[in-house]
Amino acid sequence: MPTLGIAPLLDAYFCRRFASAGLVQTAVHLDGGATTVQCWRFPPGASEEMPVLVLLHGFGPPATWQWRRQVGPLSRRFRLLVPDLLFFGGSGTASADARSEAHQAQAVAKLVGAVVPAGTRVSVAGTSYGGFVAYHVARLLGPAAVARVVIASSDLLKAEADDRALLRRGGAERVEDVMLPRTPERMRRLLELAYHRPRRFTPAFVLRDLAQYLYTDKLEEKKELIKGITLGDKHKFQLTPLPQEVLVLWGEHDQIFPIEKAFEVTRRLGANARLEILKNTGHMPQEEDWKRFNEALLNFLLPSPNSNL
Repeated sequence: MPTLGIAPLLDAYFCRRFASAGLVQTAVHLDGGATTVQCWRFPPGASEEMPVLVLLHGFGPPATWQWRRQVGPLSRRFRLLVPDLLFFGGSGTASADARSEAHQAQAVAKLVGAVVPAGTRVSVAGTSYGGFVAYHVARLLGPAAVARVVIASSDLLKAEADDRALLRRGGAERVEDVMLPRTPERMRRLLELAYHRPRRFTPAFVLRDLAQYLYTDKLEEKKELIKGITLGDKHKFQLTPLPQEVLVLWGEHDQIFPIEKAFEVTRRLGANARLEILKNTGHMPQEEDWKRFNEALLNFLLPSPNSNL
């Protein structure tokens, strides 16, 4: 990774935002040391009156880049646990078969068991790929351990036809070419797909720096994660309703997972699920309209109907 450029500076700044929210960075060793999950967690001694919220990032940059707009406001109401998923940031595993979103969920469940006091229920919120994982965590741990679930910008019904449509929109031949950009041109196209209102002009050298810093680490493992997604394979995955209350959040102009899928995902999640559409946002509503996104989370996760950010 380059030592100079804007990306390392942004990385350090985002880490400081997590630290300023009172979170502590730590590496948790699981599976007898074969698996390491790097996370930002609530500090030891945090008030047990505050509920626990697990935030799961999407495919791409590590958690500090994707949840930076949330940790400050949410840390005032929750004990936060924000991991890097396996093969992102400082997380990884020696297990050769841990490449599906279900395996990611198993690691998150073990992390919760290691960090969260026994008997404490948690809520889970995941965006995009993290939403795939959040669904599996909720199903794996059940309502006794997971109270509420937020699925944001996450097509749990993704199939091969959806991948083909994404490739047409992205002008690429393989999903990995869209989601793991290696050139300034591919980085620019990913930003255009991810944001409803991307910056009008970003210099090529900045895009090259971002692509090299964020998308070259553990590259082969990330390619395997894309291939390992079980959604759309009826022999490996069936979307069934969750017993927990579920909030589905979706950007109105999402070009990664178009808004039409939001209605079907919500319907298939069952009577406990409801949909909230965030207008004038794309695939990253937690960044494009973070105030409304955070308000939606608080209104759903906390019993009080009035959440004032």
